[in-house]
Amino acid sequence: MANTPHQPSKKRAHTRLSVVAGSSLAGTAVEWYDFFLYGTASTLVFNKLFFPASDPLVGTMLAFATYAVGFVARPLGAAVLGHLGDRRGRRSTLIASLLLMGGSTFLIALLPTYGTVGILAPLLLVACRLVQGFALGGEWGGAVLLVSEHGDTRRRAFWASWPNVGPPLGNLMAAGALALLGGVMPEDAFLSWGWRIAFGLSAVLVAIGLWLRLYVTETPLFQAAQRAEPAGPKSLPAGTVIRHHWRQVLLAAATRFGENAGFYLFSLFVITYVNSMLGLKGSVGLTAVMVGQAIAVVTIPFFAMLADRIGRRPIYLAASAATIVWSFVFFALVDTRSTAAIIVAVSGGLLIFAAYSSVIGAFFAELFPTEVRYSGVSLAYNLASVVAGSLAPIIAIALYARFGTGYAIGVYLAVMGLISLVATLLARETRSVDLSDVGRARDDEQRPATMPTNH
Repeated sequence: MANTPHQPSKKRAHTRLSVVAGSSLAGTAVEWYDFFLYGTASTLVFNKLFFPASDPLVGTMLAFATYAVGFVARPLGAAVLGHLGDRRGRRSTLIASLLLMGGSTFLIALLPTYGTVGILAPLLLVACRLVQGFALGGEWGGAVLLVSEHGDTRRRAFWASWPNVGPPLGNLMAAGALALLGGVMPEDAFLSWGWRIAFGLSAVLVAIGLWLRLYVTETPLFQAAQRAEPAGPKSLPAGTVIRHHWRQVLLAAATRFGENAGFYLFSLFVITYVNSMLGLKGSVGLTAVMVGQAIAVVTIPFFAMLADRIGRRPIYLAASAATIVWSFVFFALVDTRSTAAIIVAVSGGLLIFAAYSSVIGAFFAELFPTEVRYSGVSLAYNLASVVAGSLAPIIAIALYARFGTGYAIGVYLAVMGLISLVATLLARETRSVDLSDVGRARDDEQRPATMPTNH
């Protein structure tokens, strides 16, 4: 037991950290391409083909409702896949999540529409979306841990930030694929079959991601924890997290509220806002999103390097404060109807998202012991996604329908940023944490609460 913390250094040479980071990034990019492709298609395709309604805004809201269904399945995926990740390993669980996501996305490309099979069409779409959400529930946590548990303390935020490049990169690919297809094809052809090409491409991307994930090894910290684990009955990792680490779960989830709500408003809802509320071409919103996502992809690692120097909390605090301010600047710029102003608005919002994303991976991993780390980070991450992310587009549409102005949505986003700000102020700095010591530190903290004391 005494030499357990030293085990990782003996294993790191078996797989270069750059290869591990590249594998994690490729996998998350593919899975988020699949997940965001659905969200982008909800604003451009599904509201017409699967949820026809006399009011276009109602059709869009119904499409977003099925989009949110994917988030509902994510906590279940976090619990099940987190359990497998903590018991069977990070690598094998990530391979399973990738196959589930790719398979469900490819099936969407083959689905009949409402005009062909009626109500069965949206039901099948919802079923595929549930599988997507389940798979994604276990993706992010495993990808982050695959890097974090191979890495070193000094540069952990930098290496752990690469899986977080996956969401904006996947969104960039999804928006780009639909924009390209919509741009080169007549609208009738795009709505008839062109959109299916983007979903069918998932099979190719999954094959690439699968090949990369099969190449890397299991994390040294997980292997050391398995060797050190005593024989006998074992408690469920998710149960252990809920019983002993629920404070860390709630606090970590709360720090993501501003980031998650902002991301879906800046990268998804804005397309609907520009198209349906402002009456501009859908390509304006897509262009702004692609520019903003490209900025996020480039800047996340740089923010992460800064986080390794000054800590996680300063980056979190700055991003949360910026969210509160940009909530109102964003709609002031977008409401000008100027393409350039809209691009600046989205780019600024996604730059704030990049700052958040640079520290989330390292910070979450530093909160939980190795034996339950996959379950802990997955539950915390997906709890925020359900509460803040899934509801953001729906709440935004409802607020606009009620008040007729984007500033009402700005107030909502500012509240999300304030929640993140307060949670960050309550959190401790974790930059110098040794991941191999987290479990032992937690045991020391819990022992007085579980053993009788003398008065």
